[in-house]
Amino acid sequence: MDTRVLATFVALARTGSFTATAAELHLAQSTVTAHIKTLETELGLRLFDRLRLGATLTDAGRRTLEKAGLVLDAEAALRADPDVSGPIQGTVGIVAPESLCGHLLPGVIAALHRRHPGVEVTLSPAGTADAIDALRAGRYALALMLEPSLAAPDLVVDQLGTLELAFVTDRRQSVTAQSWAELAEQRWFLLEEGCTYSDEVARCLRDSAAVVRTTRLGSIEATRACVAAGLGLAVLPVFAVDERRLARFAGPAIAEPGLLLARHRRRSTGRTLDAVIEEIRRGATKLLSGG
Repeated sequence: MDTRVLATFVALARTGSFTATAAELHLAQSTVTAHIKTLETELGLRLFDRLRLGATLTDAGRRTLEKAGLVLDAEAALRADPDVSGPIQGTVGIVAPESLCGHLLPGVIAALHRRHPGVEVTLSPAGTADAIDALRAGRYALALMLEPSLAAPDLVVDQLGTLELAFVTDRRQSVTAQSWAELAEQRWFLLEEGCTYSDEVARCLRDSAAVVRTTRLGSIEATRACVAAGLGLAVLPVFAVDERRLARFAGPAIAEPGLLLARHRRRSTGRTLDAVIEEIRRGATKLLSGG
């Protein structure tokens, strides 16, 4: 089996688009189509449903994806330069929450480019459930998650620190309410469902009042903008609080999630992945310490 065909399959699973896959791999779109047909014929499986909006993995495709990732990892290990003194190079995919894509990973990628110009990082925002699926399917090598803990025998999970949270309002207002019942009288802007700490705030508010006014948003910047405009309150990571526009206030106790770094237990490691992990650890320490 030609591993170039497997590489096309993995790329299409990630992009969901024949056009995008062709552009990423510098292939003609007809070649991408031919690779997928070849693989489906060899395996005797239908790997994708061809829909109007793109290609979606079938159940058989999802099962095949993890195995294809392992084959490509093994090939990469065989091709790796045995000279440990040579430059580190390669591509590592990372999936992470939107907040970390915006505040942690840009610095990590910039530092990697300075230390290891041959290392490329592909990045995708996702919540915990999608991140775990991406690791198990082999679409990404690493995942960052904001969770109190994670028990998954097939994953290697390290806690890099604890995320400090802050209750915020706009700088023109003073909030004296400190109980969930009092705070439930306000309008709230929270990150979208799947964000652990936002889901916890929403639950506490619902448990304290019959009617709660909450709006779930897909980005921290949108949340900050609504609060800064005086439209309501929010809970944000301390690193994302813009002190020029927002003011913190004391609120009730809320469980602060851990910053978790995960990879699939069966995915091989090497100099490239180790370099990325080291840079993520360094960046996480700086971010969580306020540096």
